Amino acid sequence: MTTQPKVCWTEIAVKDMDKAIAFYNEVFQWDMKIDNTGPNPIAWLGGDMDTAGGHIYPGTPGANGGGSTVHIIVPDKLENAVERCKSAGGTILGDPIEIPPGRFSYAIDPDGNSLGLFEPKV
Repeated sequence: MTTQPKVCWTEIAVKDMDKAIAFYNEVFQWDMKIDNTGPNPIAWLGGDMDTAGGHIYPGTPGANGGGSTVHIIVPDKLENAVERCKSAGGTILGDPIEIPPGRFSYAIDPDGNSLGLFEPKV
């Protein structure tokens, strides 16, 4: 029997927590803060555990966009998020790509992590 794959959690390694929090807060319009309640400092994607399927943490990012790509829904138009990404120190890797459920742009965050900025169809 085959089960439907479901991603339940994601962790994004970053070199500088404060810089990474500023980047993700600007691009996605979140209010992330450092959470020191566990064994390592983390910052929940979206701002708190109830809204997130993961977090950022101090670690070693994949080199040059290597590793997995996390696609995150943007809060408004893709073009707005692309501009925020660039102004926050990220790199956009090409023009938007359209797929049946919406469109996205590949990006690299300031730590070198691969990221997808996704705008779903309405």
